Formats: sequence, C-alpha cells, structure tokens
Amino acid sequence: MSYYVGVTEDLKTRLQEHNRGDVRYTSSKIPYKISWYGVFKEKNKALAFEKYLKQGSGFAFARKRLV
Repeated sequence: MSYYVGVTEDLKTRLQEHNRGDVRYTSSKIPYKISWYGVFKEKNKALAFEKYLKQGSGFAFARKRLV
C-alpha cells in the first residue's frame, strides 16, 4: 500500500485527476481514496505541513495518527 501527500485548492477535482491517470507520477497506483485531509486558511501553512509529512518525523506521524 502506498500513500500520497499533496496540496490542492480543489480536492474533488484533484482526486479525479489522479484516478483518471492524468498525473504521470501517480498513475501506476490508481485507484486512490481519501483516508484523511486537513484544511488550512493560509496556503503557506498547508505547504509547510505537506513538507513536514514528507520528512522523517512527519512521515512517522502520518502513518501512526492519520491512517
């Protein structure tokens, strides 16, 4: 099983793009389903949280607490 972490302003459309295979990086692992999502008022905070989740301690946090 694999997990995808990303930032978007339109979650429904982005999920459809991934599941149609429009995104080359993720097309080999479709279908995708949402297991958790967060909402941020400020884009810079969303980007910082995404970066954290893609690093060591954030990766461990996500696997333990979010899925």
